[in-house]
Amino acid sequence: MMKLKTPLTLVTLALTAVGIISSANAAEKVYQVGSNMAFAPFEFVENGKPAGFDMELIVAIMKTQGAEVQLNNLPFDGLIPALQAGTIDIAMSGMTITEERQKRISFSEPYYDNGLVVMIRSADKDTYKSVDDLKGKTLCAQIGTTGAITVSKMSGKNVKLFNNGPEAFMELANKGCEAVIHDKPVVNYYIAKRGDKGVLVLPGQLNSEKSGIGVAKNNKELLKMVNDGLKAVKENGEYDRIYKKWFGQ
Repeated sequence: MMKLKTPLTLVTLALTAVGIISSANAAEKVYQVGSNMAFAPFEFVENGKPAGFDMELIVAIMKTQGAEVQLNNLPFDGLIPALQAGTIDIAMSGMTITEERQKRISFSEPYYDNGLVVMIRSADKDTYKSVDDLKGKTLCAQIGTTGAITVSKMSGKNVKLFNNGPEAFMELANKGCEAVIHDKPVVNYYIAKRGDKGVLVLPGQLNSEKSGIGVAKNNKELLKMVNDGLKAVKENGEYDRIYKKWFGQ
């Protein structure tokens, strides 16, 4: 059975008007949520605490169902095995719903429309004007993601995979690869936060993806609870409030 990592393991959270704070209520069931907290603005660590769109959303969803969550920081490629082993109850980590993943776990209704983009060094803008120019080149992506699948299709063995997005971005900056393929909001957030003029995103989006909340295969009771909670936060305006906070639209 997989061991959960500290120091962010077993952080009980509840959503308030000022953000996320510690909370505990013995009368409420506590569900273990796994997330790879290096995926801003969806999930990341800020001032030693979990933060981001996904983190606030899953708290709000489960709160409508009279339940609390404990947020656990795990490698992205360890989330599905953790669900299968029963180490965690829920995977909330900007996970794209794919046919392959649906064979292993169950997904909620989609909660976010996403897509992949290509980030290159600004100095290479005249060399790489489209994704076709990058085929066969050394490309970077995050392990276990749809970005990793895409770079493998484009460049075969000329790929470098990393535990998280920031590591891949650093490899690009250090000229260890020619481009990073990653989720559009994550790339945009990274560039905006860093004010990085050394990189840019190629025009267009490679695909359209839908993110879902994962639970163990055939756990119909929990899946219904998550879907009911997602519907509730969309109806009561909480989803829109959290979305605007993190994406500004």
